[in-house]
Amino acid sequence: MIVPEASLSTHRILVCCGTGCLANGAWEVYQALRSNLQGQPASVHPVREAAATGCHGLCSRGPFVRILPEDIVYCQVQAGDVAEIVAATLEGGPPVKRLLFRDIQTRQVLTRPGDFPFYRQQHKIVLRNVGEIDPTSLPDYLARGGYRALEKALLMEPDDIINEVISAGLRGRGGGGFPTGAKWRACAQASGTPRYIICNGDEGDPGAFMDESVMEGDPHSVLEGMIIGARAVNASQGFIYVRDEYARSIICLQKALEDAHSAGFLGHRILNRDFSFDIELVRGGGAFVCGEETALMASIEGNIGEPRDKYRYPTESGLWGQPTVINNVETWANIPYILDKGAAHFASLGTAGSKGTKVFSVVGKAVHTGLVEVPMGTSLRRIIADIAGGVSRGRRLKAVQTGGPSGGCIPEAMLDLEVDFDSLTGAGSMMGSGGIIVMDDRTCMVEVARYYMNFLAGESCGKCLPCREGIDYLLGILTRICHGRGEAADLERLQDVCATLQTASLCGLGKTAPNPVLSTLKYFREEYLAHIVEHRCPAGICRDLTTFSIDPGLCNGCTLCLKSCPVEAIEGVAKQVHVIDQNRCIHCGECFEQCRQDAVVIGGR
Repeated sequence: MIVPEASLSTHRILVCCGTGCLANGAWEVYQALRSNLQGQPASVHPVREAAATGCHGLCSRGPFVRILPEDIVYCQVQAGDVAEIVAATLEGGPPVKRLLFRDIQTRQVLTRPGDFPFYRQQHKIVLRNVGEIDPTSLPDYLARGGYRALEKALLMEPDDIINEVISAGLRGRGGGGFPTGAKWRACAQASGTPRYIICNGDEGDPGAFMDESVMEGDPHSVLEGMIIGARAVNASQGFIYVRDEYARSIICLQKALEDAHSAGFLGHRILNRDFSFDIELVRGGGAFVCGEETALMASIEGNIGEPRDKYRYPTESGLWGQPTVINNVETWANIPYILDKGAAHFASLGTAGSKGTKVFSVVGKAVHTGLVEVPMGTSLRRIIADIAGGVSRGRRLKAVQTGGPSGGCIPEAMLDLEVDFDSLTGAGSMMGSGGIIVMDDRTCMVEVARYYMNFLAGESCGKCLPCREGIDYLLGILTRICHGRGEAADLERLQDVCATLQTASLCGLGKTAPNPVLSTLKYFREEYLAHIVEHRCPAGICRDLTTFSIDPGLCNGCTLCLKSCPVEAIEGVAKQVHVIDQNRCIHCGECFEQCRQDAVVIGGR
């Protein structure tokens, strides 16, 4: 059986219906478009069809509407804008200018996404279809070359498939960076059947939504990658483990599974070959620790999601004690591309030790937040300054946190660091699943460390004592420091407990939990000392250590601070110097954020 041909209509209107845009009214935009497009005069104009796609990437400017074939993109569209967009589109008139993208630096109005600095500098492999197709449409996926790699893989020997993945140099994108082909070979050579394939879709890092966007924007690429992997290791059953909060991902994956079955890509004798494989969708309960592969497998088995010691790797003894390959969503989505385009093409991108591209979610204080895919080895500076547009509100960049809650904080001075597995680890951080959080000068690094310890303390499964007690102990010290009760000896205590966690914890959660503490101690030690010795939070975030006052020599009486104060603690009239009543001030810092004259001064207590 040959994979059927399909083609996409050239006259389409694509509406971003990724989770972020849906939260801002994208579904209402899509429904309004469908309603407005009904009864088009086909004899005069080509019939347009509306398609609900996955994430377009530039989340801070959504909901997006993209007109094809003209390739015009409208930003921050609401349902009330649809009639105007449709009228302009069908009549061939000029675009609706007020909805077009305006570059914040050049002030230039841009219409085509290829001209946007955000898109122009990316290289999309994993995101190749996301935002381009209707994720619930198998014909859309086929029209973009879908399942062509599977057809090729079914004509190859299993070991040749593994060799191709090894030659590509693909390393797991879930955080550990283990060579994917080597993992597959170990499973293929292990004794015991049945063998299992697992997709880890339990993405839980704060601010991370890469895997979610792929699952809800291009689910068939994940399925195709898993089927190819199953062919390579002779597995008969697969599982996709998805966070229960990812409602849109679950809907799209379920539809993709149904369509793949109906088309012969899943089930008995796939494409009439002597190969059978099926996939089951498993909904996780929201435990962060289930992102760890042994805890995830325990959850699939129906047990409590707790990690186990890896004296035997999952490729030897995994799900129900059988050989198992487990990779994350992004890793599986790379597989069809590698088989279709060839290992050499994939390996031509990236660095010597980190091949291909990486998807990042850029969030925090960046001008343009969203999904970014760039070749491995791209510098943090290029991602943040060139693609994400720099720091919002013209503030100074202070740090970049990578790798999720177990990652580290990298200072502005190291922005030229190339982003790959080895460079980030050497800097005291990690790749993780790909989250990048941009922090400006109003970020307290001690509070950042405390925040992540608080998160990890709540997510630790509690099975091993070092993690259970160690993280809570770190949290206690950091909390005291943020409240002005820290002492100099606390810094050495933090170092000692972190060393114990790294050495004695059972799983990766505990072993990497110290990264936020150690990296902030290494690069921002002066902030810890300011909290402890000077009883001052330099960023003005820790309220017990912060006061705000107004410099009368700089205040011009603009009243912005007065209007923004939530407790009316600021006194003054227009064009005269304002004063903050310290007895009423709650130290929220809103006056500091609003002042355009730098007249609000941060002090200690």
